[in-house]
Amino acid sequence: MSAADDGAERSLGQLVATATAELSALVHDEIALAKAELREDAKRVGVGGGAIAAAGVLALFSLPVLSFAAAYGIHNLGLGLAWSFLITGGAFLVLAGLLGLLAISKLKKISKPERTMASAKETAAVLSTVKPHPRPLTDTRSADASVTRSSV
Repeated sequence: MSAADDGAERSLGQLVATATAELSALVHDEIALAKAELREDAKRVGVGGGAIAAAGVLALFSLPVLSFAAAYGIHNLGLGLAWSFLITGGAFLVLAGLLGLLAISKLKKISKPERTMASAKETAAVLSTVKPHPRPLTDTRSADASVTRSSV
């Protein structure tokens, strides 16, 4: 008997059951494939995030060393050591001020979510005109006391 003959002799219920089982297996296989791909991506994100964090920590730890190097470099040009450190610290303060001004200018450009607020007001206006369906009065004393019912 060939496969075509076998399919012709099976009932409709058997064909539906087979199709359902094969579709279920296909869905499970697709989910397993998606999980495997996401697992690989999650590992990559974890390694990349760890590398970025390590780079940030190393850059943060290098700032004092570079500050001392800059101060001693200025001192080697003939300026006093105290003045060299003051110039280096002042340069950092100027950079911090410029970054602060940049942040303030960007934050001032933030606007209210006008479309969302208008949509919410419109929805509230529509809902305020809607009247709920009247509920039939029921005897609440006859209801089981152990069942907690919401008031809505």
